[in-house]
Amino acid sequence: MSVQNLEDIFFRIRSNKVFETFVVSIIIFSALVIGVKTYEIPPLIEEVVGVLDWMITVIFLVEIIIRFIGEPNKKYFFKNGWNVFDTLIVVVSLVPIEDSELAIVGRLIRIFRVLRMVSIIPELRILLNSLLKALPQLAYVMLLMFIIFYIYAAIGSTFFAKVDPKLWGDIAISMLTLFRVMTFEDWTDVMYATQEYYPFSWVFYLSFIFFTAFAFLNMIIGIVVNVLESERQKISEVKDDEKHDQELSELASIKAELTQLRLLIESRR
Repeated sequence: MSVQNLEDIFFRIRSNKVFETFVVSIIIFSALVIGVKTYEIPPLIEEVVGVLDWMITVIFLVEIIIRFIGEPNKKYFFKNGWNVFDTLIVVVSLVPIEDSELAIVGRLIRIFRVLRMVSIIPELRILLNSLLKALPQLAYVMLLMFIIFYIYAAIGSTFFAKVDPKLWGDIAISMLTLFRVMTFEDWTDVMYATQEYYPFSWVFYLSFIFFTAFAFLNMIIGIVVNVLESERQKISEVKDDEKHDQELSELASIKAELTQLRLLIESRR
């Protein structure tokens, strides 16, 4: 069997939905194995779990090899960040450090194998890429939110420090209290405590909740959704271009075959 034939076979394997489903199933099973290790289990079951863990690592190694050999342009394989991440996780998992001082590192690496599901499933990659691309815009929203937090924390510390020093003693503690209010974690208890001294303090809390929990949250959702739609549109355009190029290639192939057929007919006359 030639190298080209082997590459073609591995390319068909890595492009097969059954293969993708199998890898996702192994990742899920790997997560379950990691979960089992957190319980107190009998020594025999612990040995079985250890064997299963190594089998999973070997399967991941074979999967990486298949994906690498089946890559049409191998020099671009490691230019993909997800391929580098997958390879690094698998290679480190092969290092026998379970009985050494770095055993905790080995366990952490195996935990991160669950993240490989993101690199396998395209939809998850789109979501994560969209979130990463939205971060620059989200940074300005977070900066504005911090300013609002700081202003309200300064006001709260000024007025409510004598009411409850544990919650409003200084601006740092006040910001933590406001985070509690924003997440609706017993925020009414905080409000009722200050209302005994300042009856209209509810305005402070409701206005803060409006700015943070409602306005800023909708801003963040809007930015992420906008970037997600933009990413989906770009991917759709790329697929359309690839489909168009494939159609042109097929037309060129048909044209060449017709030309050869015409020349063959003319030669027989």
